[in-house]
Amino acid sequence: MSDETTMNVVGGSQVSTKKITVGDKEITLETGRLAKQASGSVVVRSGDTMVLVTAVVSKSERNVDFFPLTVDIEEGMYAAGKIPGGFMKKEGRPSDDAILNARLIDRPIRPMWPEGFNKETHIVATVLSVDGVNPYDTLAMLGASAALSISKAPFQGPLGTVRVGKVEGSWVVNPTEADREVSPIDIIVSGSAEAISMVEAGCLEVSEEEVVAGLEVAHEAIKKQVAAIEEWVREVGVPKMEFAPRTADPLLVDKIKASFAEEILTAVSKLEKKERSEAVGGVKEQVIAALSPAEDLPEATEQAANIAKAFDAVEKQVIRRRIAVDKVRPDGRAEDEIRPISVDTGIAPRTHGSGLFTRGQTQVLSLLTLGAGRDEQRVDGISGEASKRFMHHYKFPPFCVGETGFMRGPGRREIGHGALAERALRPIVPDHEDFPYTMRLVSETLESNGSSSMASVCASALALMDAGVPVKQPVAGIAMGLIKEMDDYIVLTDIAGVEDHLGDMDFKVAGTSDGITALQMDIKIKGVSFTILRDALARANRARMFILDKMAGALSEPRSELSKYAPRIGTVTIDPEKIGAVIGKGGETIRGLEAEHECTIEVDDEGIVKVFAEDGVQGEACLEKIRSLTKDIEAGEIIVGRVASTTNFGAFVNLKPGLDGLVHISKLADHRVDKVEDVVNRGDLVKVEVLDVTVQGGKEKVSLKLLEKDLTPGE
Repeated sequence: MSDETTMNVVGGSQVSTKKITVGDKEITLETGRLAKQASGSVVVRSGDTMVLVTAVVSKSERNVDFFPLTVDIEEGMYAAGKIPGGFMKKEGRPSDDAILNARLIDRPIRPMWPEGFNKETHIVATVLSVDGVNPYDTLAMLGASAALSISKAPFQGPLGTVRVGKVEGSWVVNPTEADREVSPIDIIVSGSAEAISMVEAGCLEVSEEEVVAGLEVAHEAIKKQVAAIEEWVREVGVPKMEFAPRTADPLLVDKIKASFAEEILTAVSKLEKKERSEAVGGVKEQVIAALSPAEDLPEATEQAANIAKAFDAVEKQVIRRRIAVDKVRPDGRAEDEIRPISVDTGIAPRTHGSGLFTRGQTQVLSLLTLGAGRDEQRVDGISGEASKRFMHHYKFPPFCVGETGFMRGPGRREIGHGALAERALRPIVPDHEDFPYTMRLVSETLESNGSSSMASVCASALALMDAGVPVKQPVAGIAMGLIKEMDDYIVLTDIAGVEDHLGDMDFKVAGTSDGITALQMDIKIKGVSFTILRDALARANRARMFILDKMAGALSEPRSELSKYAPRIGTVTIDPEKIGAVIGKGGETIRGLEAEHECTIEVDDEGIVKVFAEDGVQGEACLEKIRSLTKDIEAGEIIVGRVASTTNFGAFVNLKPGLDGLVHISKLADHRVDKVEDVVNRGDLVKVEVLDVTVQGGKEKVSLKLLEKDLTPGE
């Protein structure tokens, strides 16, 4: 069922290598050679992409009520044979890709530990080599599972991880980077041999059935990975540290249920979030006061903490039972009911587009800025250089949940939510040829009570349409939840914050009326079945259609014109050999045009010239000037130019930058002219007729006839 294991002695160390064949790819796992002081250390390799993944579990415990897991990804530019740019010539803060990939490792691993485990655990994935063919993200995820599995950590895995795509109609497991470019579906899946535990997907409007088919293909490959790691653990693994799950004191739980069950039920039944939170907090204070020993006793502080933990357990039981058994959600909704939705656009008049989406007590305002090509984001990472003309950024200030806090730039969660919404919206964004703007969306979360990331998708789609961006069609998103007790479960549509916090699943689905564009699933249990996944996707589809209908009521299609404050883009195609005429010596001509017309000009190697101007009249004037600069001079044309110099045989008139024509002394007047300066002088503005154009040695020679002189600008 699994591939072979080999044992070798390298440098005095016993090195074990496990080979796993998934699809048509061979993945090798190696331990015993590198980073041997870590609790677990595995080198994962596919092709020439290689990642060292280490896991370390601290000896001491932390007095915290959460699992202190940290995941970091170290992307050394050496992995791609590159020296970092910038003055320092060394790596700085993690890239967005590194942060997103660290989150991918964290999400499936976090639920796989004994309840109450509180020893600091640190996973570091160091990318040693990248080949540009095999992505490192799934290798790092698999390596984390393997490193934890062979270590002393009480990790309840192993988990497998694969990516699936579709190439020429056939499913491909762990596709290459080239395959990903042509695949309409890109799904990363983690799971155990029994169930799926994490999904991250970007799609080009594919059906729910197609997504499920991809998950099934992925799970078959995951089963093989899990079997191989289990076999490897038996060969090289070390005994697990002892750690009994730590749950709330059952005696305290029973006491609280017996004495305060009605008060807790009444408190959690409050429909409004803030009112419910205050009511629950009040009951919690009563419980602690009633059951705590005298404050001067040494065990008072510890006992108060135990009571608080027991109360939280009771609250969770009450809410989960109320939802799963009584079929009553905290805010009174039916299981498939969506909170009230309101939609508006044009909120911020000076932005180029804005959309406000409110669903219950979750509210997001998305704001769009349109820019020129030079505003594109340049990305230089270990996977190569790239540019982004469409960006989505997500913000979550503390006031949106009624709290105070420090604002020090985007955290990992904000980067993750921004990337998810960007992935959901990207399939509807027009191609550069149809809409040559750079686009940046910022989603400001103004209120949050569950699924602000999906609200940002809706608000951003509205902002794009409000700006007049010719999107293919709008996108909406919804978050599905799950409460699972033994074999019974209930799938919840549009989960609120408390349902996310106390539930078992957060399943975000975004898409158009034609199909899914993005999907993200996280769970707090060991896995979910395909029956649950199909049910959740079907309900998400109905919810998405409902939300899209609500959005269409406010704005059914993109506005016909851009905002008057948006820059205007004009395009003209010139002969590539005449690019120099637009740029001028040392860039003199193009800088002069930009200053004169208050615009930005971009020229590519194929002769496509784009003019970005805040004022449409100025932009058109600049385009006309570029046309005149680059058009061929023809006999018979009438041109206004300035006398550049005079000689004893005639005057040279500047027709356009880099080109002067000669008015022979015999063509200055209808009568004999003895001296050129008797008719024209340097700097005079004159009107001339082109008599003849010849090319000698690659240069144009133009003969002119003077028609008028002493002109004033504008004549």
